[in-house]
Amino acid sequence: MTSESRIRCDVLVVGGGIAGASTAIQAADAGLDVLVVTKEDDLFETNTRWAQGGIIGTGPGDTKDLLRADILRAGCDINNRAAVEVFCDEGPARVDAFLVERLKVPFNRDGRGRIAVTAEAAHSRRRIYYKEDRTGLAIQEACEHTMRRHRRIRVLKRHMAVDLITSPHHDRRPTAAYEPSRTVGAYVLAIDAGRVIRVFANHVVLATGGVGHIFLRTSNPVGATGDGIAMAYRAGARCVNMEYVQFHPTTLHHAAAPGFLMTEALRGEGAALVNLRGERFMKRYHKDGELAPRDVVARSIYEEIGAHKEDFVHLDPSTIPSKIDVRKRFRGIADKLAPLGIDITRDKIPVVPAAHYSCGGVLTDIDGAVDGIAGLYAVGETACTGLHGANRLASTSLVEGLVWGSRVARHIVEGGEVDRRIRMSDFPAWRAVRSREKLDPLLVSQDLLNIRATMWNYVGIVRTRKRLERARSDLGYLSHRVEKFYREIPVQRDLLELRNALIVARVIAQAAASNTHSIGCHFRSD
Repeated sequence: MTSESRIRCDVLVVGGGIAGASTAIQAADAGLDVLVVTKEDDLFETNTRWAQGGIIGTGPGDTKDLLRADILRAGCDINNRAAVEVFCDEGPARVDAFLVERLKVPFNRDGRGRIAVTAEAAHSRRRIYYKEDRTGLAIQEACEHTMRRHRRIRVLKRHMAVDLITSPHHDRRPTAAYEPSRTVGAYVLAIDAGRVIRVFANHVVLATGGVGHIFLRTSNPVGATGDGIAMAYRAGARCVNMEYVQFHPTTLHHAAAPGFLMTEALRGEGAALVNLRGERFMKRYHKDGELAPRDVVARSIYEEIGAHKEDFVHLDPSTIPSKIDVRKRFRGIADKLAPLGIDITRDKIPVVPAAHYSCGGVLTDIDGAVDGIAGLYAVGETACTGLHGANRLASTSLVEGLVWGSRVARHIVEGGEVDRRIRMSDFPAWRAVRSREKLDPLLVSQDLLNIRATMWNYVGIVRTRKRLERARSDLGYLSHRVEKFYREIPVQRDLLELRNALIVARVIAQAAASNTHSIGCHFRSD
């Protein structure tokens, strides 16, 4: 397939997490030919795969009204009410119908065979379905299994979307200037071959995940560089709520290991946060203690660390009730901690906050369509429906990807027959850089490190006007250098990720500077 210079499909899905997978599977079920591209070696390296805690289902005594109230409270009541209603109406039901019944995700069960539920911060009821502490992995395995066997889904691994192909921007026809903007596909880099092919599709779905890797500390995989957001931004899409970056309160802080997530479900089951003097401190910051909204917990840890000039705090699992088998319930984390000499049943775990989730993204309507660019959709963390407002309620993101993946698929299918009038000859092949100059990986890694350090220090958990001004200035200076670099070196993954990361970083910094009101994830100490 990759020997072709161009590919035609009905639907191009960029990204293979729950948002992209649910779109692909349901569009393919309806008879459309779907192509999924992922820049990774397989479909497991997604933000979905790393989601530990769980996904919202329906628990005892739960109602749509209670769920709605929890989402609005966490989002500081600046949520898009229409999106919240869709989520509450469709979310838990889709989890049961698609994940449990269709994909057979093996969520934990109680003694009576019912799906077990746990608690997470800011939820008024126990409503979280989970698979030990590997919920995302279980969901991703089910998605991958289904996509791999679906006769109408093709998957291109180690292929990275470079830019959207749009009309009139790329259209050779002079009269295209009079027509509405639309996307007809994407330029896609075959990473191993080092060349760019054209993928033509009537519908393009951006599902590339989040932006966490543009920050120095993150719970996200290294590929989370905001690729879909950057592509849509370059094509003229609106990106909104970008200042609302959620920082997860608890990721491992250890010299012998990279940071990884200590799921919120640990606190949901009763683990305590204590400072290095052994004091349980969260009640000083919020009445709900460890189960306060994530932005509150993250800032509280930040303040506690700063006040006592420490590098981290501890997550103490010894306060979890003895009836819970901690090693079994959190097997994935226990296995990662054991080689470091940390016993999850009794030892305090050193933790710090880290960039975790972007509440903003490419603005879409209630069906996931991007305003002003026909044929373009965004789903999951790449998109902004307004569901989360200023702060995401725990365990809503996987459901959001499922709900809007389903809505996008339905919108595409109900849009009628695929338009075969697109003439591929009207759109030029990728114009490759005619240069023998090789990419210096040290230059790329240093520029990316500069971006990540700038974002962490100046556009992080606590922001000020001066920090944001410095961030905008430093990122602006770097932008000229990176763009020059991009136009002089043959295109490759590291360079594309650097360019995308810088674009998204600048958008976030600008949004944070423009919003002088502290709310939710966006906290201005000045």
